[in-house]
Formats: sequence, structure tokens, C-alpha cells
Amino acid sequence: MVSIQQIEQADFPRTNDVDVRPGDKVRVHCRIVELTLGGKSGRTAEKIKTKEKVRIQVFEGMVISVRQGGHRSTFTVRKISYNVGVERIFPIDSPNVTKIEIMARHRVRRAKLYYLRGRRGKSARLKVIR
Repeated sequence: MVSIQQIEQADFPRTNDVDVRPGDKVRVHCRIVELTLGGKSGRTAEKIKTKEKVRIQVFEGMVISVRQGGHRSTFTVRKISYNVGVERIFPIDSPNVTKIEIMARHRVRRAKLYYLRGRRGKSARLKVIR
């Protein structure tokens, strides 16, 4: 009997073989597609052309959780931007994630670091593994 995992491994090969763990400081290079409407205002909808612009956006922060699930594996990255906490969930095998760089590893004793959401400054520090 063929299991779902065997079918997924055959159909969806892994694109990013990166060992991402909770407590890692990572830099995720994500592909962003921007659609813009071309043409002048006042024209009919048939004459308006859309232009597609692709760029790479870098999201740097701390990995606070990793969810294992074969090709459905995801990891959550948290950063502070202008004193506001921002979290993004990235699929590991997404074609939009072009590169994952691990900047530093920290010593943690939890699988999920959700307690960092309520911390700022020195209380949110983690020990770096050397």
C-alpha cells in the first residue's frame, strides 16, 4: 500500500534543504510579484495591460516555531519593525522562497518560542551557540 508521504516525496521534491530550528536568526529571501496596470486613465478595460514586476524581498528575524509536515513544513519568523512585532509564516518548499540564510543559532529549551511575543529589549535575548 502506498502512503501519502511516498506520493508527496515522488511528486514534490525538496527545494530547500536547510536545517531551520527554533531560536535561529535567519534571513529569508522571498520572491514578490507586483502587478501594475499600464495605460492611461479613461481607457476601456480591454486596452489596459498589466505589467508584472518580480523582486526579491529579504525578511530577517528570529524563528519562533517550526511545523513539520513533509512538503507542507512551515516556519514562523518574527521581527520587530518600527516597534511593532511582525510575523510571517514561510513554507520551506515554496518556490517563492529563493534562499534561507542562517545568521546565528541560539540555545533554546522550547520547541515553540511564543513567549518572545511579550518581550522587548534585553528580556528577549537568547544565548548564542558558538
